[in-house]
Amino acid sequence: MYRRFLTIIVMLSIMGLSDLAWSAGPSGFTQADRERLVRLEATLETFMKATDRRFEELRQDMNKRFEQVDKRFEQVDKRFEQVDKRFEQMMNFMWILASIFAAITVTTIGFAFWDRRTIIRKAVDESVARIECKGSLAQLINALQDRAKDDPKLASILRNYNLL
Repeated sequence: MYRRFLTIIVMLSIMGLSDLAWSAGPSGFTQADRERLVRLEATLETFMKATDRRFEELRQDMNKRFEQVDKRFEQVDKRFEQVDKRFEQMMNFMWILASIFAAITVTTIGFAFWDRRTIIRKAVDESVARIECKGSLAQLINALQDRAKDDPKLASILRNYNLL
């Protein structure tokens, strides 16, 4: 322990002596050192101003570029809006065409159905009329033939027309 303490004291004294040796030289700054520092400060100040100016120019250039990019994005957004509007118009047009086609199809089918029903109804009515006509005519002839048995004048008329 004593040895360690002695080593520390020797080391501190060596450091102290070396510090004294440095301070024993010429004292302080000379005029040349001061002029050199002033020139160095001026150079650094000029360099700092130039660097600041470059950064400012770079910032302005970047801002211009970002503004250009923003304008481009706005143009692209407008174009997308135009395309969306056009697509919507096309879809509306397609719906209109589909509706027109559906209406024409329904109308054609309805007309065909109506026409068929009308033709069938007319044919049925005509058939019924013929049947009724034949039936009533036959009944009329039978009635006249029965009457002709009692009436000789009617019998002669029916013979003329070959109905008796």
